[in-house]
Amino acid sequence: MHIAIDITPLESGHSGRGVGVYTKNLIDSLKRYKKQHSYTLFTRKQKVPNSADIVHYPYFDPFFLTLPVRKHKPTIVTVHDLIPLVFPDKFLPGFRGSLTWTFQKMSLLGARRVIADSNTSKDDVVRITGFSRNKIDTVYLAPSESSGKITQKDILERVKKQYLLPDRFILSVSDVNWNKNISGLLKTFFHIISRDRRLKLVLVGKAFLDSALVETQEINRLIAELNLEPYIIRTGYVGDRELMVFYTLAGCLVQLSHYEGFGLPVLEAMKCGCPVVVSDTSSLTEISGPSVRVQLENARGVISGILKVLDMSDVKRRQLVDQGYAWVSQFTWQKTAKETVQSYERTLL
Repeated sequence: MHIAIDITPLESGHSGRGVGVYTKNLIDSLKRYKKQHSYTLFTRKQKVPNSADIVHYPYFDPFFLTLPVRKHKPTIVTVHDLIPLVFPDKFLPGFRGSLTWTFQKMSLLGARRVIADSNTSKDDVVRITGFSRNKIDTVYLAPSESSGKITQKDILERVKKQYLLPDRFILSVSDVNWNKNISGLLKTFFHIISRDRRLKLVLVGKAFLDSALVETQEINRLIAELNLEPYIIRTGYVGDRELMVFYTLAGCLVQLSHYEGFGLPVLEAMKCGCPVVVSDTSSLTEISGPSVRVQLENARGVISGILKVLDMSDVKRRQLVDQGYAWVSQFTWQKTAKETVQSYERTLL
């Protein structure tokens, strides 16, 4: 097969996150593990090559025009999530966004096949768009092949010093969107530090330093109201190598999202030997394996779940970390490439 892949996310602000990371890792893994096929990369400003057997759009945004209405080749689309449509009261599209969604939905229904990151996203696509369930393939993502626990002491010390990391900290790798529930994390952390003032919360993500964002302003306001500023470290964007150090050093990764289409930091943390606490909801239930799962409606349960990990004995922590290693080993980009090509093949049936 000759597959044409739209790489527009790699030339936009998404290149270092989300769909950009997915697009890059997908292309690299296809070229590495599926060499029997050929690949042409193009952007929205370019024409789809006539020689293509299939066209793959590896991203979908309901409120931006990311798909052509007319498709001259069999087309497959990756839908990572439809969270803004699952919670329309939290993500107001406005008139233009609503109009765009009409075109995007029509265009998506004209695709031959859809790839979803999780069964949660697959169910949402069926329910919200009416796309045929038997034409949607769930293909899980994976941590970077080069990721893993950092053992070099000089690297650990350098990053620890650079970001002023304490000996004990809770880690969050996130955006500031409503579904990430950073406000819930902050309120939980407020209660946790009442018993350990040496503990800090490290917020990794570019958006935490973007004071122009309304969501960031609300987060900063809550931090001030709870008098948490001395206990918060905002790093902004960090590179892959530095992120692995954060996972390696953290007491645990905490992801208390209301909803996720996948939740890659959960697997990244496990691959680096970092215990994970997650909300037992949406796709996190699918991929979190041996993490400590908590119910968001039970505030005391969330607090106790985090403390359970922080206060674990060395033996129990080692057991949880080993279980994480075993679990995350089944998520590989080789497997993602294989299942993506299988979806391509079904597209031509």
